[in-house]
Amino acid sequence: MAKASFSDLIRGNKPTLVDFYAEWCGPCKLMKPILDELKIAIGDRARIIKIDVDKNPLISAAYRIEGVPTLVLFKNGELQWRQAGVVRADELRRVIDQYTAKSQ
Repeated sequence: MAKASFSDLIRGNKPTLVDFYAEWCGPCKLMKPILDELKIAIGDRARIIKIDVDKNPLISAAYRIEGVPTLVLFKNGELQWRQAGVVRADELRRVIDQYTAKSQ
C-alpha cells in the first residue's frame, strides 16, 4: 500500500488530529503518552498523526506552526480546531468527540 500524503490524510471524513512536534522539544515528548492514551480511548473514530516540523518545513509553514507542540484537528480537509502546548487526553477526546458526533 502506498503511503498516503498529508493532504490525503486530512481530507477524509474521519477527524485527523495532527501533532506538529520536534525531536528536541521537551513538551513534545510529554505528548507521546497522552496521544497513546487518546488513541486507546478513541479507537478508529479518528486518526492521529505526527508531523516533525524540522523534517516537514513546507507543511509547517503552510499552517503557520510557530511553536511546538501544536495540535490541529482536520476534518474533510478543513482546519476545525487548533491549540499550541501540551493538551490533556481528556480535553483532546472532548474535541474529537465533538467532531465525530457531527459525522454520524
